[in-house]
Amino acid sequence: AGGHYRPPHCFARYKSAILVAYRNQEKYLRHLLYYIHPFLQRQQLSYTIYLIQQVGTGSFNRAKLLNVGVREAMKDEEWDCLVLHDIDLVPENDYNLYICDEYYPKHMASAMDKFQYTLPYKSFFGGVSALTPEHYMKMNGFPNTYWGDGGENDDIATRIHLAGMKIVRTSPHLGRYRAMDYNEETEMQEPWRRPPSRHNTRKTWKADGMNTLQFRLLSRTKHPLYTKITVD
Repeated sequence: AGGHYRPPHCFARYKSAILVAYRNQEKYLRHLLYYIHPFLQRQQLSYTIYLIQQVGTGSFNRAKLLNVGVREAMKDEEWDCLVLHDIDLVPENDYNLYICDEYYPKHMASAMDKFQYTLPYKSFFGGVSALTPEHYMKMNGFPNTYWGDGGENDDIATRIHLAGMKIVRTSPHLGRYRAMDYNEETEMQEPWRRPPSRHNTRKTWKADGMNTLQFRLLSRTKHPLYTKITVD
């Protein structure tokens, strides 16, 4: 219930909250839930899957939704790890552990099929990442001002460095992910481009994030495989 699980025969060493920003992607959601629950249970984690849904038809704000997810998830449990997960990615290797690095934010999706299992560029921090609550608050979370697609991952990578941390990466043979509905022919015709930066992160990171987060919680419901948080 609510996407919460604890191993029945042992005491879990790690508690991880899986946070997924969501809007009208039911096909991806079903696919992700089908794979991710058995995957996490094989790792004997204590975990909850949170779906943070944005209402309305305005531009999508993934970064702010993840801030909301962190704020709401921390009311339930003192999580060891916050795993920020794109809805269209499925892990390929069971040894890619959904736990945090003790010292630094961890980028987990280090090898995606849509990028030929390499990083699209050196500072890439998209897809799936894992941060402790301390890491998250130290960098003031994600920016709340990214409406529409792209850009926020670069902002986050910059925030990590400005907060005196660095990014550690899961090794590429473990951090392999498949993107759902990835079309290799389309990708070859339209190569993926790094989105242009729209923010001066160096100036804004301390004044735009968890410390300025505002939202209206519309509902919080427990579904059989996830907890859904709906916000305006």
